[in-house]
Amino acid sequence: MTEVSKVVATDAALELIETVKAKHGPVMFHQSGGCCDGSSPMCYAQGEFLVGDSDVWLGDIGGAPFYMSKSQYDYWKNTMLIIDVVPGRGGMFSLEGPEGRRFLTRSRVFTEEERRVLGLL
Repeated sequence: MTEVSKVVATDAALELIETVKAKHGPVMFHQSGGCCDGSSPMCYAQGEFLVGDSDVWLGDIGGAPFYMSKSQYDYWKNTMLIIDVVPGRGGMFSLEGPEGRRFLTRSRVFTEEERRVLGLL
């Protein structure tokens, strides 16, 4: 095993990313840490959300960078985020809101070998 992704997207999520990019141009994601949108990755026009020193880049999905706050990452660092799509409206500021579908974060714990590759052991 040579490479492990911290964030991946399902085919449905990749399709919705392309739909949103066609309407809004390049996009980015930030995993919500709010009480109401905790499982909702927020999709913004690239540069609309200011990423700072307290944010961690997890990787790209569909050509879009994906970030999470460092404090939240410290809690979830042993977990792969799987970005999926379900029916419904996205978070208030998330670009997919009008599409009738929303992004949703699912997860699974990394295997011991994956944690070793990521330097988490």
